[in-house]
Amino acid sequence: MDMKRRIHLELRNRTPAAVRELVLDNCKSNDGKIEGLTAEFVNLEFLSLINVGLISVSNLPKLPKLKKLELSENRIFGGLDMLAEKLPNLTHLNLSGNKLKDISTLEPLKKLECLKSLDLFNCEVTNLNDYRESVFKLLPQLTYLDGYDREDQEAPDSDAEVDGVDEEEEDEGEGSRMISFHISQHEYLFSLKISTYDRNYQENRGGKASRSLGAVNGIILWKHFYSFILKHIETGKN
Repeated sequence: MDMKRRIHLELRNRTPAAVRELVLDNCKSNDGKIEGLTAEFVNLEFLSLINVGLISVSNLPKLPKLKKLELSENRIFGGLDMLAEKLPNLTHLNLSGNKLKDISTLEPLKKLECLKSLDLFNCEVTNLNDYRESVFKLLPQLTYLDGYDREDQEAPDSDAEVDGVDEEEEDEGEGSRMISFHISQHEYLFSLKISTYDRNYQENRGGKASRSLGAVNGIILWKHFYSFILKHIETGKN
């Protein structure tokens, strides 16, 4: 399903201004760019674009209230310059699993004055010597990098989600997931949202434990759920 169609379904007869959270994971982006998302989403606080084939974020509209942006498992290799202009209040940015190789590609993030959490799991830049020290030096406003602060203290769960977003769903408990699906006449759309961080630990070059956001696990679980529901829908038709 392409991104424009997905956005239309996610609106569910609401106006863009009424939407605070938008999950577009696993849909298709033509030419590796964002499509169908406009500046009309003036109250959007959470945007998830996991595994949509993005190469560039140049088409991102101005979203003055956006606090959390999920861009993991794409092919972004740079071009982050416009984020500060378009997303002035961004506090959480997840770029895990992208094509970021050099510390210099992160330099535009210095202008994101509100940014306090940045995730770069599975990016080549994390293999550089003194990676953590270099990023914290480049981005002094940052509190957490890959889930840990400068003193290697893990971010508390209260920092795992954007303040004020999904307050109704945060009581599900650590590791829980909210799964929802919407059925139209001829299409079935399933959205998986990871409501809390998975506790998957891996050893990085420095020998310190890092917390994975579970993006890959989420995509795998989403696919299993999709197949399961389609199987039962087909059974019900017969």
